[in-house]
Amino acid sequence: MGKIPIILLAAGSSSRMGQPKQLLPWGKQTLIEYQVEKLRQTGNPVYVVLGSSSEQILPLLKKYPVKVVLNPKWKEGMGTTVAAGIKQVLADLPNTDAVIYTLIDQPLVTAAHLQKLTDSFTPGQEQIVASFSVKGWLGVPALYDAFYFPELSNLNGEHGAKSLIKKYDPKVIRVDANDLLDDMDTVESYQRLLTKYLNFYLS
Repeated sequence: MGKIPIILLAAGSSSRMGQPKQLLPWGKQTLIEYQVEKLRQTGNPVYVVLGSSSEQILPLLKKYPVKVVLNPKWKEGMGTTVAAGIKQVLADLPNTDAVIYTLIDQPLVTAAHLQKLTDSFTPGQEQIVASFSVKGWLGVPALYDAFYFPELSNLNGEHGAKSLIKKYDPKVIRVDANDLLDDMDTVESYQRLLTKYLNFYLS
């Protein structure tokens, strides 16, 4: 099985945060740089979907061998960003068996966890391999078999890739992510996760 492309969804406006999440400091770099470097550790092709603040983010990504996808419809909702990513992957790698979607604002997710998703996947069985947490989250990071590419390509509005996890629950394989899936929508949650990262991941 070839390498499975990873699509980093990073197009949102971070309205609740009040500033672009992508550009927040994370260690000695920005969050977007940290996420891209982590995804590249997997050895898989990396796609980054941008929308809001893309003119500020693009210069930071020029040094990385990743494919940047601009979603002009990002204001219409997460579904358009999901669709933009898979359409570009299919244009570049039409025979890929699956894709993995991951989020800019789940910084504690590790490359090792993404590898667990891949290791749990068998091509051709219409599987969705989703992450679940101690808090009951079930969703991305998640791997989608090629069977779902047409639906992913047609998503729009606020319905993202998680909607397929609900729709096709019997096909979903759950991979334990423990407490790695916390996201950040506010300054307070950002500071909490950054402190956790600095305490446990750089020690």
